[in-house]
Amino acid sequence: MSVPGSRQPEPQLNFRGAIDLSALKARATATPPASSASAPGAPRVGAAAEGGPGAPRAEYGDRIDLDERSFGDVVQRSATVPVVVLLWASYSPESQRIRDDVASWVSSYGGRLLYAAADVEAFPQLAQAFQAQAVPTAVAILKGQPIPLFQGAASEQQARQLLDELLKVAAANGVTSTVDGAPAPAAEPELPPLHQEAFDAIDRGDFAAAEAAYRKALAEQPADREAKAGLAQVQLMARVSDVDQTAAERTRAVAASALDDLEAQLAVADLDVAGGHVEDAFSRLVGYIARSTGDEREAARVRLLELFEVIGATDPRVAAARQQLARALF
Repeated sequence: MSVPGSRQPEPQLNFRGAIDLSALKARATATPPASSASAPGAPRVGAAAEGGPGAPRAEYGDRIDLDERSFGDVVQRSATVPVVVLLWASYSPESQRIRDDVASWVSSYGGRLLYAAADVEAFPQLAQAFQAQAVPTAVAILKGQPIPLFQGAASEQQARQLLDELLKVAAANGVTSTVDGAPAPAAEPELPPLHQEAFDAIDRGDFAAAEAAYRKALAEQPADREAKAGLAQVQLMARVSDVDQTAAERTRAVAASALDDLEAQLAVADLDVAGGHVEDAFSRLVGYIARSTGDEREAARVRLLELFEVIGATDPRVAAARQQLARALF
């Protein structure tokens, strides 16, 4: 171990040079002498894999304190849930602080990570097996194989980046359970940058910025169907966002009394789609197209196609409206 306070390497995730834990695991899972096996509250070797009484458990941020008896169980559990191990020592206040910080960080992952800590003074074999040169040292165990995480002090941002990457590697290897044995919830797929920019703008209520992001995405990838649909949805949201109940009733009255008023028909169609009355909106615009000509007819057709994008091409209401549109045009 290095002298506490000495300069440590920056945290890094390293999937190479994995060490073999089989020998240490075999020693840890060997039946202990009767004098030690009978100690009150001692974890029962092998119980973790079965979920039986006495198995070392960690619910969310709770910590398993590793020793020679509990280590084998924790390695077995790494076949179903990624394990984060923190090596610490009582002579290093920094390592004790990181030990507690890691508990908090692991807790925030909702049981998708199992947390264990080992006092290297009480369990020196583990430090030797992990080839730890200093404390604190964090190591993951996945399917019985160790993955170095970081050595020395790590910021929360650095640690979370490593833990996020660990979960991705675990998912790629089929290790997706939680500490209580339930399947881990599927991670939300990451959005392309411009799509994420648009979603963030929508959350802020900035529809102009969202529209700009989608237009930029389409400029880069004209065949981006999701961007095209997103653009249509944002434009609809912008058109109806400031329409209150009084204005909506007034617009509907105008549309009912003036069937040839393009703006009124478009506005009511928007309100209908936004309110879930999709078939009413489609029928309204198809009817207008059937009885109009020229630029106004084309404007209504374009708006109808935009609303098709809002609802989605696979929706049966869109398929039916497309047939009606074809008959109205030809």
